[in-house]
Amino acid sequence: MILRLFRPSLVSLMLVAPAWAQATAEAPPALPAALLPHDLSPWAMFMAADWVVKGVMIGLALASLLTWLILVAKTLEILGAKRRMRRTLRAVSTARTLQDALLASERQRGAGRVLLRAAEEEVRLSFDALPNAGGDGLKERVASRLARLQAAASRRLARGTGLLASIGSTAPFVGLFGTVWGIMNAFIGISQAQTTNLAVVAPGIAEALLATAIGLVAAIPAVVIYNVFSRSLAGYRQVLADTAAAIERLVSRDLDFSHAPKAEAA
Repeated sequence: MILRLFRPSLVSLMLVAPAWAQATAEAPPALPAALLPHDLSPWAMFMAADWVVKGVMIGLALASLLTWLILVAKTLEILGAKRRMRRTLRAVSTARTLQDALLASERQRGAGRVLLRAAEEEVRLSFDALPNAGGDGLKERVASRLARLQAAASRRLARGTGLLASIGSTAPFVGLFGTVWGIMNAFIGISQAQTTNLAVVAPGIAEALLATAIGLVAAIPAVVIYNVFSRSLAGYRQVLADTAAAIERLVSRDLDFSHAPKAEAA
């Protein structure tokens, strides 16, 4: 009697059991909880990344640090050079002779003082030839010498800014290389795990994208700082050119007074 009552249930269980066993056999095995990453912070992703991606990230971080160091050093250098050049330009603009300008800028330093000393030296070397050769040759020699000194001063002050241009142009591509390498390793890991579970796929791709993010962090400030320095150097070169032109005027004025009659000079 009891078996007769439970016979329909036993028949249903016997029909359902094979299907349940087949579904259990086909389902992918669950990953252990220990294998699933829980910390996706930037530092954890860096530590879990491939050694190539780590090298890319470290290189980009050093490039970013170098960018900020150049910013601080070159800002102080450019501001100091501009301030010294403006003081020299005021001294030269208000002087009546080259000797007055030298005396007014005696305690100053920088490229402006170098220009004044170079003009004085050229005048001293050419002084004996002035009565016979005239002053045209002296003016040309002074202008040529001042032009070369201006170019040297500009190159010296612009030293280091080319590195900013290199960082700004190459950092995104270096970060992209790290991203491609990381995604390739992530796909290899997916194929080995034989699962498309998001918990397995996401960490590798996030680690790869972190390289691109660091590349942009290094490149964007480098480009902006390089453009700022380019404008500042252009302003410095303009002040330098104005100082050189004022020195040339002083030399020309001294030559004119040296050829003037003694009564007018007195």
